[in-house]
Amino acid sequence: MTQDPGTPAEDAPSLDADPGAHPDQDGPAAEGPAADPLAAAGPAGGAREEVPEAPPTVDRGDLILQGLRSAAAWSWRFLLVVAALAVILYLLGRVWVGVLPIILALIVSSVLWPLVRWLRRHRWPAGLAAATVLITALGIFGGIVAAIAPGVGSQLRQVVDNVTAGADIVLEWLSGPPVNLQSEQLDDYVARATEWMESRASTLAEGALSTLTTVGSILVTTVLVLVLTFFFLKDGHRFLPWLRKSVGRTAGLYLTEALARVWVTLGGFLRAQAVVAAVDSVFIGLGLVLLQVPLAFALAVITFFLAFIPIVGAFVAGGLAVLVALVSQGWVTALWVLVIVVVVQQAESTFVAPLMHSRVMSMHPVVVLLGVAAGGTLWGVLGAFLAVPVLASALTLIRYGSEHLDLRTGELHTDDLRNITEQGRAAAQRAERAAPLFQLRARRAYLQAQGEQGAARVALLDRTSEIAASLRDRLLPPILRRDREDRDGPEDVDPPRT
Repeated sequence: MTQDPGTPAEDAPSLDADPGAHPDQDGPAAEGPAADPLAAAGPAGGAREEVPEAPPTVDRGDLILQGLRSAAAWSWRFLLVVAALAVILYLLGRVWVGVLPIILALIVSSVLWPLVRWLRRHRWPAGLAAATVLITALGIFGGIVAAIAPGVGSQLRQVVDNVTAGADIVLEWLSGPPVNLQSEQLDDYVARATEWMESRASTLAEGALSTLTTVGSILVTTVLVLVLTFFFLKDGHRFLPWLRKSVGRTAGLYLTEALARVWVTLGGFLRAQAVVAAVDSVFIGLGLVLLQVPLAFALAVITFFLAFIPIVGAFVAGGLAVLVALVSQGWVTALWVLVIVVVVQQAESTFVAPLMHSRVMSMHPVVVLLGVAAGGTLWGVLGAFLAVPVLASALTLIRYGSEHLDLRTGELHTDDLRNITEQGRAAAQRAERAAPLFQLRARRAYLQAQGEQGAARVALLDRTSEIAASLRDRLLPPILRRDREDRDGPEDVDPPRT
């Protein structure tokens, strides 16, 4: 039987055959079925296509382990910082009696320093300028107290009488319907309250003694604050040169600018808060006077001082004014006082406070509220008062550090900053000169990462080349042999018979 020349010979090897079974194969022999790189039959002619090996992948476990290592590194650093802060707070608590007068004296000095500086520029001696400003401030404060004391004494008796009358009204209401509380029951409750107070006489006595001790401590602290304030105003300008000499030239440049910014921020914040407090006290006091509420001037002064405790102080001062109006004038007057307090405080927080604080600091009200709450929890009313100045100082230091980071990264320049001191400008120039070094380090790190990526690409290309060579060695010889046999096949068969 003849064979079509276009049809391959029956003994010609096909792609389905194992190339290792033919002794005349040019390629390497197969090592077994597991070494066969050919995949399932393709769509055409039953031929199989070799599936290239997948490139090497990254193990998920390695990535998870790397993430855990980074988290662990951040965690132990965070724990070290928290431990250091805990130690600092513990030491401050142990020496708080000595640290508190220093902090209060610094706050008072930051407020009074502009007047002292103005007098010294007009050739006043340092000691005389400090003493004059301090005595003037004490005179103003004492004059305010002396002015409100007589009115407070007379009107306080009126408020007490109103409270007594209000208590009688409440008792009459309790004795009538629907409560119908009998007088014998009231007398019994009063007797029980008297017995309770007598049984707690020792506790009350200890509380009174503790109060006297607290008053004595406040007096001693006040005297220390006044003395320290005088010396800070007189000799405070010598502190920064001494600090630069003590810590060294380089560190002294940065510390001088940082502490100068803290000083400016602290004084500016307190002066701005004083303006805000004055607006609250003046308009709320004016409303109390128009409504003829007792203790109006005293309540205005209390509003002024409580306004230095943000958010919480305004709430307490407003509540006190409403309470006095309620017990003295009735609920209608108390409602009007509440309206006045809310309107004044909303206008102040919307227009006055942002205008005064915009040049000094910018803190979200949530941060302020959390700081006041933390300070009040740790150190009471004094902690609530000191919370915002401390937060303002901390944010000033953080912003200063952020500026120097931007200088070293090249994102800022010395002329873009508003340095307060010449030392701060020199520190900024030093940081800007160091920017090329950090940029070089970043460039090296970038090139190293690029080199590692290039090495990974080369390795992938080498692996791809190996796969291609393997495919060529396994697929090309059988194809060439089949083509050769297709060409030589018709010459080996007998010619057709006629």
